[in-house]
Amino acid sequence: MTNQAGERAGLPEPGQHEAIRRSEAALRSIGQPNSVTGEFDFWDDSYEGRRLFSELLGTFFLVLVAVGGGMVNARFGGNAVPYTARVVAPALMVAAIILFMGTVSGAHLNPAVSMAFAARGDFPWRRVPAYVVAQFLGAALATLLLWALIGKHGSAGLTLPGPGISTGIALVWELVLTTGLVSVILGTASGAQQIGPLAAIGVGAYIALAGLWGSPVSGASMNPARSLGPALILGNWTSWWAYLVGPIAGGIIAVSVASVLRGRGGGRSGVAAAQGTLGAGWRPGSGPRAATPQEHH
Repeated sequence: MTNQAGERAGLPEPGQHEAIRRSEAALRSIGQPNSVTGEFDFWDDSYEGRRLFSELLGTFFLVLVAVGGGMVNARFGGNAVPYTARVVAPALMVAAIILFMGTVSGAHLNPAVSMAFAARGDFPWRRVPAYVVAQFLGAALATLLLWALIGKHGSAGLTLPGPGISTGIALVWELVLTTGLVSVILGTASGAQQIGPLAAIGVGAYIALAGLWGSPVSGASMNPARSLGPALILGNWTSWWAYLVGPIAGGIIAVSVASVLRGRGGGRSGVAAAQGTLGAGWRPGSGPRAATPQEHH
């Protein structure tokens, strides 16, 4: 009777303490496979290189598509890459990047997103500078590659205000568009979907829809790295500050919106989404799985 009562009360029997401790560690490690001791090791700098490379590579592919459409059109003339394709291609690329390496770094690909995650409490501020540098480097490398392969063609590939649109209007336009984008990202992250298919669909869909109606006004950049990386390489700084101030301000507003809708950030799902987990199948070490002592015998 005493033992049954203890079991009903949830009290461990002698010898079960270690098993319970291990099971609790395993539960804490779910979705956090770079954990060796059962605690999420985002603060372990030994993984930072992988995360930064993920941000560089992801932003490289995004800018390769976003800038490449305009440069290809300028190189071959006419409408080699239709307008709709130029708008939708970056959205599809972002969706693909979230799916294939969002668990490594969180797939920010955008300084405004990194800053918003940090302001929301889901991402450590001390890691933001390195993420931003990796994102700008990826954007610059993509533009350099396009320049080397098909040449420089004036302002092709840059995000610029549309005809008759002032820099101030472009700034406000970017602010509004980025507020929506970061709101979608933070909203899906709050349900841990940033590392799953729903974030890829939601974020990609928003980028495509915003671009279809917003691109003629400001280029619908919503990303300082996407705009300023190519501006640096191509040497054209027209209205550059609109594409820096607008997206960052929009991200800050989105953080405020998220606080109104869902309260404070910093929850487990949002943190996992913002920081990545290095992939659900990843385990410490490399190569074939080492045999356990029991398997040796």
